[in-house]
Amino acid sequence: MGSAPGVLGNLASGGPNAPYAARMVSVREVVERVGPTLLRDVWVPEACPAVADVVIAEPGVATSVAAGDLVLGVAAADVEDAVALVAHSAGRKAAAVLLKPPLAGKQAVRRAAKDAEIALVEVRAATAWAQLVWLLRTVLDAADSEAIDDSDAGAGDLFRLADVIASVVDAPVTIEDVNSRVLAYSARQDLTDPARVSTIMGRRIPDDVLARFRSRGVFRELSRGRQTVFVPAQKDGTLPRLIVPIRMGGELLGSMWAVVRGPVPEERAAAFAHTAPIVALHLLRRRAHEDARRRASAGVLRALLEGKVGPRKAIEELDLGEGPHRVVVVDTPGGDSADGEGLRLALLERISHGIGRRPVATELGGLLYAVVPDGHGPGSWAELRKALADLRLAAGSAVDVGELTRSRAEAEETLGLLRAGLLRDNAGSYDEVWTALVLHRTAAAAAAARVTEFGPLESLREHDRVHRTEYLATLYEWLRFPGDPRAAAAALRIHPNTLRYRMRRLLELVPLDLDDPDVRLALLTQLVVLRWS
Repeated sequence: MGSAPGVLGNLASGGPNAPYAARMVSVREVVERVGPTLLRDVWVPEACPAVADVVIAEPGVATSVAAGDLVLGVAAADVEDAVALVAHSAGRKAAAVLLKPPLAGKQAVRRAAKDAEIALVEVRAATAWAQLVWLLRTVLDAADSEAIDDSDAGAGDLFRLADVIASVVDAPVTIEDVNSRVLAYSARQDLTDPARVSTIMGRRIPDDVLARFRSRGVFRELSRGRQTVFVPAQKDGTLPRLIVPIRMGGELLGSMWAVVRGPVPEERAAAFAHTAPIVALHLLRRRAHEDARRRASAGVLRALLEGKVGPRKAIEELDLGEGPHRVVVVDTPGGDSADGEGLRLALLERISHGIGRRPVATELGGLLYAVVPDGHGPGSWAELRKALADLRLAAGSAVDVGELTRSRAEAEETLGLLRAGLLRDNAGSYDEVWTALVLHRTAAAAAAARVTEFGPLESLREHDRVHRTEYLATLYEWLRFPGDPRAAAAALRIHPNTLRYRMRRLLELVPLDLDDPDVRLALLTQLVVLRWS
């Protein structure tokens, strides 16, 4: 490996005064936080061990392994080496051994890990060991304190890096994620056009500009593995762009966009492309920090919704603004299946990122919960309802932070009405659907008193069941719209004459004095119980 082992050793050891005490983060959590782009857990014991530090088994160097270490198998050249490293690490109570394919997947290595009760993790083949050590350090540092300041996430470093890259390519630069959101831009923006100004001001490429680049196949080229993509000037005045994809382990993390005057010399374009791995490390570090912060916020939010944490702590740690808030519960298809979990994770990512204040969200009991400010501003219930119009979601009433457990219960009751098909829309708030709540609660209380067992109602139910008629639904709508057969017929989607015929047949089947207001009221009460309970 040339000089790499020494560099790796220094990175791993951190020097004699490195402040890397034992962490309370498990092997599985480390794998999750680094992400599937770089790591995959091959086998983890049921008692998932905690991670203390990172060490490297370097070629020709005796490896000092301690309890809780992640041991990187840089030295393992074959299955025999890998099995020996697993045994050596397990004997010193290390947390896990990390190997690249094909060694991590070999049956002998997996059996050795299981027999020794030590976790085995596969490192993606394209991952550089030095990059992995750096990223693992970031994850372990983040685990020390789940509430991480924005400055620690490397935002300032990313802007400084954009300045350096701008000097390399001799052009103003933006660094963007895979969703075309601007993460950083160089201070130098001397060569610009309206599209670049709008991009920086809005912190993302405007939709119309995005559509033009997409129509030219720019994003298709980025996904295909091109090192650089040059886009000539466009008729609307948009200047040429030189674009470099940012990848790590085969995953596209984002891209760098330079506004240029024309075709860039090959040497300068190559230098621009060579900065991409450095930016990729920053983006992965940023993602690790953001994941840690999001996990911390989710934990506090779960405790708040369960009434296990006070409002003062919640306001401080979740950065909740002034004024009343609502709890919103989002019903996602798939339940507890892998697809359902994946959809909830995607939704968490979708609603917790963007410009301006975003909702605080977490998963709880197979549902997605968010706390949003009341009103119509950024991150509000109105905005979230519009953004997730394709999903079923319910909101509790607007309350002070100390009463969010009540708002949660209200949101869940409203969701129950949505799931039962008792509301017309697929979204609603507790205060909007009060009539449905009154009917539902009344019906639930009356059902306990078995009020539907009186009178001729049961006879009509049995007739509908046996003969597949709809007399109960007809009677219900007739009572809901007294004296208005057209409205009742419209509710049933039948002709008024059909309604009149059904009512005549119904009165032939059961003796009812529908001129008696008490009879009508009693029947309507019974039918409300059947419909709303």
